[in-house]
Amino acid sequence: MNTENTTTENTTSAGAWWRPGNLWYCFNHVCAMLPRDFALLLGRIAALTPFWRSAQQSIDGGGFLGINWAFYSVDQSTIFLFQHEFNVPILPPVFAAHTATAAEFFFSIMLFLGLGTRLAALGLLGMTAVIQIFVLPWSSWSVHILWAALLVYLVKDGGGRIALDHWLGRFCKAG
Repeated sequence: MNTENTTTENTTSAGAWWRPGNLWYCFNHVCAMLPRDFALLLGRIAALTPFWRSAQQSIDGGGFLGINWAFYSVDQSTIFLFQHEFNVPILPPVFAAHTATAAEFFFSIMLFLGLGTRLAALGLLGMTAVIQIFVLPWSSWSVHILWAALLVYLVKDGGGRIALDHWLGRFCKAG
């Protein structure tokens, strides 16, 4: 009878939650309740942001609602950078500038919508590798590794339920 009362008192006594083991358990439990889809949405937005900004800086004109939509019109300063600063192998500099700008533009939109999330993340992961290896080989690796981590997470898990991929997949399975 004594052991039964002691056990009950220990588990129900006021203040037991603050013990280090219980506090850690509570913290882990609350973190585990965060929706995975919300984390994937934040990951998509965080991953697309530097590429979208780069595309917007590379586009010359075509502004509507504060966004440059003319992805085909690459700014001369971007072409100059590809000709004289960036050492992208194999591709001619003008073609590389246009291709990189279009890829940053469309892959960012795809990530935002969650449409072809894995493909877009893989494309931006490839761009990140090219930037790190050929363009800025000895600097910015600490930033690029963060981009790569987010993009690998998106390639692995996709866009989640807050993405067009999910809803199109459900629609296609139903039909």
